[in-house]
Amino acid sequence: MSVMQIWDIPGGIHPPERKDLSNKTGIQRAPLPARLVLPLNQHIGAPAEPVVAVGEPVLKGQLIAKANGFISVPVHAPTSGTVSFIGPQPYPHVSGMLVPAIVIDTDGQDQWSELQPCSDYRALEPSALLELIRQAGISGLGGAGFPTAVKLTERPTQKIHTLIINGTECEPYITADDMLMREFAAELISGIEILVHLVNPEQVLIGIEDNKPEAIAAVKQAVAERPFQVCVFPTKYPSGGEKQLIQILTGVEVPSGGLPADIGMLCQNVGTAVAVHNAVILGKPLISRITTLTGEALARPMNVEVLLGTPVGELLNFAGLDERALNRLIMGGPMMGFTLPNIDVPVIKTTNCLLASSAAELPAPTPAMPCIRCGECAEVCPASLLPQQLHFFALGQDHEQLKAHNLFDCIECGACAYVCPSSIPLVQYYRAAKGEIRDLEQKQLKAEQSKQRFELRQERLRLAEEKKEAERKARLERAALAKAAQADNPALKSTEATAAPKASGLSDELKKLKIQASMAQVALKKAEKQLATHNTPELHAQVSELRSAAEEAQKTLDAALAAEPASASTAPTANDAELKKAKIDAAMLRAQLRKLEKIEAPTAEQATELQQLRSQLEAAEKLLASLQATPAPAPAKPAIAANDDELKKAKIDAAMLRAQLRKLEKIEAPTAEQATELQQLRSQLEAAEKLLASLQPPEKQAPAQTEAGVVDPLKKAKIELAMARAALKKAEKAETDTDQLSTLTAAVSTAEQALHAAEEASSKPAPQLQRSDKRPVDEATRALKTEVAFARADLRKLERDDNAEAIALEAARSRLSAAEQALSAHQATDPTL
Repeated sequence: MSVMQIWDIPGGIHPPERKDLSNKTGIQRAPLPARLVLPLNQHIGAPAEPVVAVGEPVLKGQLIAKANGFISVPVHAPTSGTVSFIGPQPYPHVSGMLVPAIVIDTDGQDQWSELQPCSDYRALEPSALLELIRQAGISGLGGAGFPTAVKLTERPTQKIHTLIINGTECEPYITADDMLMREFAAELISGIEILVHLVNPEQVLIGIEDNKPEAIAAVKQAVAERPFQVCVFPTKYPSGGEKQLIQILTGVEVPSGGLPADIGMLCQNVGTAVAVHNAVILGKPLISRITTLTGEALARPMNVEVLLGTPVGELLNFAGLDERALNRLIMGGPMMGFTLPNIDVPVIKTTNCLLASSAAELPAPTPAMPCIRCGECAEVCPASLLPQQLHFFALGQDHEQLKAHNLFDCIECGACAYVCPSSIPLVQYYRAAKGEIRDLEQKQLKAEQSKQRFELRQERLRLAEEKKEAERKARLERAALAKAAQADNPALKSTEATAAPKASGLSDELKKLKIQASMAQVALKKAEKQLATHNTPELHAQVSELRSAAEEAQKTLDAALAAEPASASTAPTANDAELKKAKIDAAMLRAQLRKLEKIEAPTAEQATELQQLRSQLEAAEKLLASLQATPAPAPAKPAIAANDDELKKAKIDAAMLRAQLRKLEKIEAPTAEQATELQQLRSQLEAAEKLLASLQPPEKQAPAQTEAGVVDPLKKAKIELAMARAALKKAEKAETDTDQLSTLTAAVSTAEQALHAAEEASSKPAPQLQRSDKRPVDEATRALKTEVAFARADLRKLERDDNAEAIALEAARSRLSAAEQALSAHQATDPTL
């Protein structure tokens, strides 16, 4: 075996190792606890999902929680027993938080489930072998706990040419990997061979620091003639970091922000390799690990093979914990570990050490002082960063500068804080800044996704609008082509002229009458709905007019249907057909013009089309006005019936125009478009009323005018008095000021006088007034009636509520019954009622 060249890393420190406390005795087996607590998230990624229920018996090695996602691993039962609880349990974290976990009460039998070993793993496909490792629940046992199967998946852009096995274990006090290499060297080499079969690298490097001579000898003996190189290098902290070990063994640096796989390298811990051997060769899932129990507060420091989920307190008692000497309990080493808030937490897959230190062994840090810019932190940084600059940027929350100074290249080894003469906890600032940056990036990502969804929606709406506009233009072009073809084809004109008298007989007249009757009914129903909502004299008058018009239209239609055989040869005049066509063309042009005028920023094409529509609408309105001014020739037969039809139609048109006009006049602040439409409606109503007056017979001129709403002083005075009284009543309810009430009262008085004058001037007989003597209601009766009304309202409200309680309903019914009985009793005893 050739001697490998060894490189050095920048920075680094040499803290007291204190490994001799726990590496003098062999690995011992920890006692079986009565209760195991297995958190569902013992690794980086999504927590596992339970597949067992409370009360269900389980066997050793049985699956109890399946992987929940790609970056996730399952959890298995470390021993046989019964699932007693699934829910929040203490978790080994500095915050003392609770996480979902499965609790197993052990039965002491330690009975295995059926194992499925695979001695001939070379016959398996790589995907099947990866799935076997994944289902064994193996995650990295050296630090962060990244799922091993995910890490072993080759990147499609880079082949792994170097496999590095990390046996460095550079942090003080920890000897778990040292003892594992001494006692399980054969299993380690077997696990490495499985990894080699999966990855197929060009070389395999096993890195071990020179302070582990027994482990080095055992591994070299187990390697034997295999093409694996055992690389021994000087002890320095933190040479066990993944990127630092790659630089030491190969001289190649991992790019900033990159991964070892980016340069074709893969690192695995020695404990992970042994777990791979157990999973593939023996069929055993990851249910235990080697953990160092050390510190001066323990009587018997040692390394133990402990079941996952074992309470930390039981392990420390097994090692002879002196609670009086215990100052801090650290999970991990003194450099990168964290202080546990209590001893009730369980051992998990990443628990490589429990350090029970005394006050003299690890004294409390002195209070932090201001940075003196000595530069010692920069000299020991293994990632060649500027820790003092990162500290200042973290204090100022300058995230852009933190990223520019490669904050995320920091491995949080703690070397900078160890040498800081001001005792500044630098690593804590870096961790907090990393968390803030990740949170902000997550929020920015969500905001960007929301923005993209909004922009895509706007684009869809724009495309839909463009499609509608294109379809509209296509319809207009087809209509224009059809008109042009009709104008240029004399044969088509003669055919239409010949067919017109045949097709435009009484059937067209019936169709027109049906449409008029239907429109009158629609207008009547709409007015009746408004009257049901707002009961005003004005709406009463409007409904009466529309009802009369609807009845007249229906009578006219019935008469035309009855006379259809006799009048089959009667044809409408050409003037009516042209007038109808002119109205339809003007209405369509007006609708298209309004739609285009609503566009806030029209394009040049839309502006041109807008101008064309305005010109066309102006011409159409001129044509319509000329056709309306031209009197239609009276039909030959029957003259009286045709005159009646025109009269009914005029009444319907006037009533509908009046209803539309009143509806628009109610708008308090009309837009320019609404004001224009209001003016047009007034002009059309005036023309319709003139036409109606001209169609009235001479003996009915005055009544017709009155019915059309032209002159009827009495009716007008009644409406104005009703509106004045309604305004006064509304102001009184709103508690309006005295001046406005006086004005409204004077208006009511003036309207009453105008009504009296109109009644005197009218030829109608004066109404007979019938007065009834209303007895006043006494206060007791009023109070009892009010109580009955309130009780009934509360009961109905509760009955409508689906979530109302039965007790509340019963109480409401009792209240209503008592109120009604009290009212009845009072009315029976009062002789005036």
